[in-house]
Amino acid sequence: MQFPRTHLYLTVALTLGLTVFVIAKFSDAGEEARFNTKATLAALPEGPTTEGITESPKLEQETKPLPTDKWRRTETAVRPGDNLALIFKRHGLGPVDAYAVSSSEPLGGRLRNIFPGHQLTLYKDESGQLMQLDYASGPLDTLVFVRAGKVFSSSQVTAEPKRLLAYKHGIIDHSLFVASQRAGLTDNLTMRLAQIFQWDVDFVLDIRPGDAFYVLYEELYHNNEFVGHGNILAAEFVNQNDHHRAIQYTLASGDKDYFSPDGKSMRKAFLRAPVEFSRISSNFNLRRVHPLFKKVRPHRGIDYAAPRGTPILAAGDGRVSKASRTKPNGNYVVIQHGQQFVTKYLHLTKFGRGIRSGAKVRQGQLIGYVGATGWATATHLHYEFLVNGVHKNPSTVSLPDAQPIATAEMARFKQQTAQYVAMLDRYKNQVAVALAR
Repeated sequence: MQFPRTHLYLTVALTLGLTVFVIAKFSDAGEEARFNTKATLAALPEGPTTEGITESPKLEQETKPLPTDKWRRTETAVRPGDNLALIFKRHGLGPVDAYAVSSSEPLGGRLRNIFPGHQLTLYKDESGQLMQLDYASGPLDTLVFVRAGKVFSSSQVTAEPKRLLAYKHGIIDHSLFVASQRAGLTDNLTMRLAQIFQWDVDFVLDIRPGDAFYVLYEELYHNNEFVGHGNILAAEFVNQNDHHRAIQYTLASGDKDYFSPDGKSMRKAFLRAPVEFSRISSNFNLRRVHPLFKKVRPHRGIDYAAPRGTPILAAGDGRVSKASRTKPNGNYVVIQHGQQFVTKYLHLTKFGRGIRSGAKVRQGQLIGYVGATGWATATHLHYEFLVNGVHKNPSTVSLPDAQPIATAEMARFKQQTAQYVAMLDRYKNQVAVALAR
């Protein structure tokens, strides 16, 4: 799922990589976040902690390396312009060895694209024959190539990082982006934070000075080195004195998602805005004067101005009832969501793959691209939202919630999330004390 660059709505990211870090568009050049880093950190535990973190089971290794302690071990770094053959030549190995390793199944092909700075470890026997090659393709991932006669077998070994608990807090003057940077959040963590609360907070229209966020998350370490961020475990966003709290929970199905402490899903059945847009060029207005015909014609939707080709996403799960073209609408898509709800998408430059009448779609799925077909004066998406056949303002209509925690699973949910709720409360109290000094 992804969210619009400006609007921070989860769209498909996972389906499209189309995600962009758009929160930057929220920022004003000269704004500051009222966050006293030193004062806050002084009142809180220094550094990350293991409290409440449970280690995940380590991944199984498909191929067991041979006893490397019997062989001569050489470490080398990939240089700019290197390939496997050049590296092997520097270490007295020939093209036959390079071919045997790079053609091994199933991972040998990944050695055709090696990157400067990555580490290779060569293991040779007493005669100088290559017996094993380890390629550190990432901070946690190592490709292992083990000789078996004249060929090599290959597997990937993934180290389980140490997961430590960390936190961030910030107070917003105007922009989430600036406040999160000042608090020390990475772009990726800010995106994920916005994704969690996107259904409850409009990060363009709703943000006010004094809004705040609190984030409890994992930091990943391997061999005492920081290697990345893990899950956001709990978070709170305070918007106009409304407190929105989310806790990560692993459902009985194995899927992870975010819920309020009382078990309500943080998701809504619909995205508030189905496109990444730069501005609203025309609001919902039943007495609007049409820009082409200069007559009062109801505008039963919202026009989201965006560049031609910007991806348009299905606002919710449903079935395409129409994917067609008319003179006024241009290319358009109509999606039926159950019995009550219908969404319409007009003026598309083209449809997404597989989008046709009768096709099932999922929330966040690509259904088309912004254009200016039909009666349109500029590239934009005209978006309509109907409830029981009546047009509603897409920006203010009350959106139905996604499914909450099932009654049969509620006890398990409370047990698993209680510690994170308690930690979040404790960190909030400590922050309040620090800022009051």
